[in-house]
Amino acid sequence: MEEEIKSEFKRSQFDLEDEEEILRKCVTFCINYGLAPSDLVSCWEAYYLNGMLDGSIVQNAEIDGFLLHLQNQKKEDVVKEKEEAGLHMYSIADVEMILNNDDDTMDNTPGTPINHHQDLFSPAPDSTSLMYENVLSSGKPSKSKLETPFSKRTDRFLVKFNMNTVPDIENGKQEPNHEIDEDDVVRRVPSRKRCSLVIHGSGSKPNCRFMYDRLEDRLNAIENRIRKHTRAFVASGIHEEPTDPTTASQRSIFAVGMICCDGEGRLNEKSVMLQSSIEHSGGECVRLELHRLSHYSIFPGQVVCIEGHNPSGHCFIASNLVDSIPTSIADENLNPAKKQAIDKENQPTDLLSKERELSMIIAAGPFTTTDNLLFEPLMELLAYAKRRPPQLLVLLGPFVDSEHPEVKKGTVDKSFDEIFHFEILRKLEDYVECMGSARVLLVPSIRDASHDFVFPQPAFDINLPDLKSQIACLGNPGVFEANEVKVGCCTVDILKQISGEEISRTAADGKPIDRMSRLANHILNQQSFYPLYPPAEIPLDFSLAPEALQLSLVPDILILPSDIKYFVKVLSSESEGINHNKCIAVNPGRLAKGEGGGTFVELDYYGGSDQINASIVGI
Repeated sequence: MEEEIKSEFKRSQFDLEDEEEILRKCVTFCINYGLAPSDLVSCWEAYYLNGMLDGSIVQNAEIDGFLLHLQNQKKEDVVKEKEEAGLHMYSIADVEMILNNDDDTMDNTPGTPINHHQDLFSPAPDSTSLMYENVLSSGKPSKSKLETPFSKRTDRFLVKFNMNTVPDIENGKQEPNHEIDEDDVVRRVPSRKRCSLVIHGSGSKPNCRFMYDRLEDRLNAIENRIRKHTRAFVASGIHEEPTDPTTASQRSIFAVGMICCDGEGRLNEKSVMLQSSIEHSGGECVRLELHRLSHYSIFPGQVVCIEGHNPSGHCFIASNLVDSIPTSIADENLNPAKKQAIDKENQPTDLLSKERELSMIIAAGPFTTTDNLLFEPLMELLAYAKRRPPQLLVLLGPFVDSEHPEVKKGTVDKSFDEIFHFEILRKLEDYVECMGSARVLLVPSIRDASHDFVFPQPAFDINLPDLKSQIACLGNPGVFEANEVKVGCCTVDILKQISGEEISRTAADGKPIDRMSRLANHILNQQSFYPLYPPAEIPLDFSLAPEALQLSLVPDILILPSDIKYFVKVLSSESEGINHNKCIAVNPGRLAKGEGGGTFVELDYYGGSDQINASIVGI
């Protein structure tokens, strides 16, 4: 078993520091937790990514933390098995809720006599409906009625990460003070100029028909991607016209194609294939040999430029690999016909903010904890946004999470649309009416139970005529401009999906590479919000607006919510011979995690990637 574990680590490109000691512990883990060597290494990769560990060497000091990760994962599996079996694990919150509800129903005031016979046989209201009555009647849960694990948390609004490159600029925000009364907050809110907002609408429309894509649509989408990237490589002037990589040739040739796997399962060095366009090779694949490359990072669906030779006609031996697509100047200018200005013409000029400066709060769902549907994290976030008002509040789904235990069990007594309107939109209406000049942008997720389960995903179709200029909706994925700052968003967890399919090699004498930056850079280099193919368990529909997946420009800010650990990083596009455009990649994390709070990002942008103030705040 030790040899199998060592082989699996090597296949995933990890070296062992103290090999004998680490392998001995890993064998113990496999026996105690019933794991195969491949499963153990997969768990290590998840721990490595979430912990943002540096380097590719497994150190003995990290094994204790890995053991705790395995124990927590095993505990979650046990809880999940009990829930699926119909068993409920009661907690102190359940007991307190029952006691508090009993106290509320006791009333000694004289009144109309009660029919006790009818009371005995009438169905008792369930705890979920009681929770909703408490929330909807007062707008927020009363502490006397319900104490939740989230309300008892201690470290509130703790800054977990900070990037401050413009310390001397005054942004007009107050430092958070959690003891301030809500009415006092409203009186002390500083006036902020409203930002301009332009939606770039190239995605699918609300109420569109989906699940009608054909095999022909998928083939055309792949072919169009390869052809588009081929034209970009040739237009850059660096490369010549590509040739057929499947033809035997002793001389060095240049080819463009898509990385794919020769069978089922995960990609590895022995299973890499290159699929060229129908124009150059009839769509045929050829085996790709990478042993001569000092470094690379590839995944299925990635379009690459390859230089090398094919001596036999059966195997293309690569001598150089370029995975970044040159960005033409024409692509930087978006089609003005597809822009939707949000009330810009009706806004007085003196109330509009400075160009190329933007203040944002970015948060990604779930917006409620797994033990209830009270949406306490969302209320706390809006209270924070009142104390430190941004120009734009960006909220990314899921809002009504289809993975929430109560939603999955079907124990809610309201429709998903009603929950969305009562618990999300009503709170946002109160927020924008209170703040005046604030704007809110909503981006859906495929995990939204109240929205279409398809990707690309249309924007929410909400009817708020009085607040249309303040609450706007964006498709998933989508691009918008605020104060001429270009921002791209995608709520599908593409970072986690690419990390599970990618294989890479780093140069022996090269500096350590930040894996999170490399994963995010794939989005920019491929000019696609979702470059992975075949898709990883998402409802990808190529019949709907495949152009919505294209990212033909380098945005100033790229928002990619993920279950992987939160980050804010400055990326640089790596196109050959082209000026490197820098982009700020943001993963705000999840606002709610389990029964506790998660994180969100507060970002002030002052005209460039080297002029930002960014904080990751734990709620």
